[in-house]
Amino acid sequence: VQTSNGATVTHRSTSSSNGDDSTTPNPTPTPARPPRSKYRHVAAVHSITRPSCLSHDSNATPSFLGFRNLMVIVLVVGNLRLMIENMQKYGVLICIRCHAYRNQDIIMGLMLYFIIPCHLFAAYLIELLAAQQARGSRKRIKEGRTGPSDDDRKRFHTAWTVVAWAHGINITLALALTTVIVYFRIFHPLIGTLTELHAIIVWLKAASYAFTNRDLRHAYLHPVKGEAVPDLYARCPYPANITMGNLVYFWWAPTLVYQPVYPRTDRIRWLFVAKRLGEVFCLSVFIWFATAQYATPVLVNSIDKIASLDFPSILERLLKLSTISLVIWLAGFFALFQSFLNALAEVLRFGDRAFYDDWWNSESLGAYWRLWNKPVYTYFKRHVYMPMVGRGWSPSTASFSVFLLSAFLHEILVGVPTHNIIGVAFLGMLLQLPLIAMTAPLEKMKSGTGGSTHT
Repeated sequence: VQTSNGATVTHRSTSSSNGDDSTTPNPTPTPARPPRSKYRHVAAVHSITRPSCLSHDSNATPSFLGFRNLMVIVLVVGNLRLMIENMQKYGVLICIRCHAYRNQDIIMGLMLYFIIPCHLFAAYLIELLAAQQARGSRKRIKEGRTGPSDDDRKRFHTAWTVVAWAHGINITLALALTTVIVYFRIFHPLIGTLTELHAIIVWLKAASYAFTNRDLRHAYLHPVKGEAVPDLYARCPYPANITMGNLVYFWWAPTLVYQPVYPRTDRIRWLFVAKRLGEVFCLSVFIWFATAQYATPVLVNSIDKIASLDFPSILERLLKLSTISLVIWLAGFFALFQSFLNALAEVLRFGDRAFYDDWWNSESLGAYWRLWNKPVYTYFKRHVYMPMVGRGWSPSTASFSVFLLSAFLHEILVGVPTHNIIGVAFLGMLLQLPLIAMTAPLEKMKSGTGGSTHT
């Protein structure tokens, strides 16, 4: 149909499925398109005021995910070039049969592996005798009294003194005997380090076992006036927790802090365990490869530079070694805290698996030390820092004591297996204190309230 102005309008009829010629109205009419301009070169490209994408006055913050991907590509390509250069220069330095070790090292290491846990069982025997004495004292306390009599308190103090001395001698022997044997009898650094680390872990666990049961025993002997005990412990109250099974679970549990009861999961996911153990194996091989292929040549080639005091070359070697060390450290961190401890926790159905927090977002060095190794941090906070603060010591003095003890243990762990006790690890830990003080303002600025963002 042609209209009066010359335009042609076409009417389209729709037939029904049964053959009728009746028309059906369109329920959703198509909107009319705006008329297209005949001129293609006059479009208004710049029609509004807009800042650049990266300007500070931009309305929307762009995503930098592409830059992250680009940096990952650059990192991979750069390290691939270094790997090719290393292979061309040194060849393959991996050699399984080149590692010299003596049969005596293996024999002494295995012997200490079975002897060291005996100190935990000695702590159990001490606590078993103390629990029997506590049961007898509890029976003598009359009903309705807020606590024991003066004579009972004297007996408690005497018993605690004996128990404390017994625990002190036991844990001292656990660390001292192992240290002496490793220093004088074991010369392979890896075997010595694993043995010394085992002794330090048992030393810390035995001390936690003694301190915790001491407080539980005090609360047990003061049923009315005693300090509050966590509700979680009601499932296994003192002295019912002094059993061999309870101790063995604590021995293997991925924690240094003793509790009568831990949160537990319902079942064991064996596929999860297999994946974590596979990660441990692969990362261990990677650490071995990176150490032998990259770290060792850098150290060997640095000896003559240090002897000649070639400071530019020393700085270059130090920066090169720092990169390798960082990669090895990250691989070791993931293998231990994410893979191995999670596998162990899954087998034991250990529920609390906060072995670390987001230390990579630390605002200060102090926050980093609180976040990256939660088992050690919670141990020293519970058994050293908080007891000292509760007895009137200042927080700074308590923190210094924590780092002093940690420095001592680090020096033993590093110096004894390498037969090189020169105080490097000790000073390295103590010097963290001024660095923590220097970076503390950064954490306060981040929190916005002048306090720490982490507890």
